[in-house]
Amino acid sequence: MGMPLWIWIVFYVSVLLMLIADLKMFGKRGQHEVNVSEALKMTAVWIGVSMAFCAGIYLFYPVEPHEKAMEFLAGYLIEKSLSMDNLFVFLMLFSFFGIERKYQHEILFWGIFGALVLRSIFIFAGAAMVERFEWVLGLFGLFLLYTGGKMFVHNDTEQGDPSQNIIVRWFRRIYPVTDNIHGDRFFVTEDGKRLATPLFVALLVVETTDVAFAVDSIPAVFSVSRDPFIVLTSNIFAILGLRALYFALAAVAKYFAYLKYGLGIILIFVGVKMLLAMNEYLNGFGNLLGLNFNIPHLEIPTLVSLAVIFGVLLMSMLSSVIISHKNRT
Repeated sequence: MGMPLWIWIVFYVSVLLMLIADLKMFGKRGQHEVNVSEALKMTAVWIGVSMAFCAGIYLFYPVEPHEKAMEFLAGYLIEKSLSMDNLFVFLMLFSFFGIERKYQHEILFWGIFGALVLRSIFIFAGAAMVERFEWVLGLFGLFLLYTGGKMFVHNDTEQGDPSQNIIVRWFRRIYPVTDNIHGDRFFVTEDGKRLATPLFVALLVVETTDVAFAVDSIPAVFSVSRDPFIVLTSNIFAILGLRALYFALAAVAKYFAYLKYGLGIILIFVGVKMLLAMNEYLNGFGNLLGLNFNIPHLEIPTLVSLAVIFGVLLMSMLSSVIISHKNRT
């Protein structure tokens, strides 16, 4: 898809090596509790690596390097901001299963590894679909408007029961599960019987939760770029540092109560951006229904999109901190 095969191979090998290095930097498996200071340092490292890759695109990308670098940065920021909502779900999930902080990074490592595989499949499939059926972007836009609107009406206090996850229920039917946590182990043997631990069950929920979030985030990235390489690399670099970001946010999650409204605005913005670029298809569909939509064609520059996304994200986080501070005083 555009880029030579060897570049894709080098990219994925590099990602695998970075994931292994990330695991080693967090200390010994199952014996190290990641503190906030360490998590912030690792978050800074991952952001630095991502920006270095963006600089590489700016310097060496064969076609429109400046525009592609802006597209990468916008896609990275969209995915990173939407991932924050995902991390708050992980907080609830680990609390529900009673998994200690020092064992959480093991689940997140394999969860991110699985997310890389699944998202790669989704992005390649989505890119092929968009290339053949461009009107699909209009459906993506409508879906983003819907999910953005849901952010404003969703009640955070109404959390579902992770044990009722359809994958978890199916797994429990075919494989025995113990309620006891055995350190950082996903499987144990008790009385001669092989059992899955709550850590593995939590991993299943993490993977299925990420699939649900990818349904929102991947179409959103397609709103700023249709280049499969840019869409995929910006998505992957954004989720590579999720483990570190999770442990950094875990201590301050309560201060970002209004972040979801900012995410809702971002989703609505990229949805509108997508629909304005697909005006011919929407106007044609309206004509079939006997309606005159007369939607104008408008291409919002990537730099403007980047400024809007960054500005909304910053304002929602600042508002959360200021209002939380006022409520405590």
